[in-house]
Amino acid sequence: MAKIEQMLRLKYIEEFLRRRKLSGASYQEITNYLEEKLEDRELKFTERTFQRDKKAILDIFKVEILYSRSKSVYFIKEEDFEENQENVFDQLLLVEAYRETKDHSEIMFFEPRRARGLEHLNGIIHAITNKKIITFQYKKFWEDVAFNKVVCPYALKEFKNRWYLLATDFQPKDGQFFMKTYGLDRIYELDIKSSSFKKEKYDAKEAFENSFGIISPNKQEPKEILLEYDFEQANYVKALPLHHSQKIVSENKKSTVFSVFLVPTYDFQREILSYGERVKILSPESFKNEMKAIIQLMLKNF
Repeated sequence: MAKIEQMLRLKYIEEFLRRRKLSGASYQEITNYLEEKLEDRELKFTERTFQRDKKAILDIFKVEILYSRSKSVYFIKEEDFEENQENVFDQLLLVEAYRETKDHSEIMFFEPRRARGLEHLNGIIHAITNKKIITFQYKKFWEDVAFNKVVCPYALKEFKNRWYLLATDFQPKDGQFFMKTYGLDRIYELDIKSSSFKKEKYDAKEAFENSFGIISPNKQEPKEILLEYDFEQANYVKALPLHHSQKIVSENKKSTVFSVFLVPTYDFQREILSYGERVKILSPESFKNEMKAIIQLMLKNF
């Protein structure tokens, strides 16, 4: 695995070329930028290193760096700016920023957060890769007692800054293959067993293709949902799409109508409620009625 210095170098190269997307940057300009950003670290950077870094950036960030012979500069293809927004390596920039400002707490204000269970990531990834059974204690938010779980891990999924394990019971009571989700921050005493399991055919990306959040559609059919947002909120939804299927149906100076194609699970219902009066559900009627029923129950609490 690459050292943090190498990963930072890759991220800084990608970041610099994004900033210079119109003009591009020469090899010397890239070198100067790296020397500035990594001035307190030993920089070992040559033309040969840069060629290796270009390949690593393509493999890791899925961003291709091209060379213009007429301008003698390197640049990133325009479409890559649209397809590759954020990735896990952005966190390295936060780590580096924190390191530089740790003695100046008035510069960066971090939101206080509870533990997210990230200490389990490497162990679970190892178990998934090597098809190893894992055991752990799991305590749900609404229960006081922790339960012992023996599971076959398949994948990890992020949602709203929390990580979840997708796994099946090692010996399901009914013998049926059923994927469950476990919040990493609710897992305790994780243990990776030496015993292996036979992995069933399962594509996590496909399973969640028509879902929002961590609740799998479970064979429910997706629906086209039309949502109308006011002008200000619409700009936010354009910048941070609700779902990969999101499309603009129509827009004017006052509002924008979006369509999404998904199964409206509990997570999606809560997301729509969070927009309050700034969103209007246009269709389908069944989803409108579901949301009306939820709001009627909410009103009883006021």
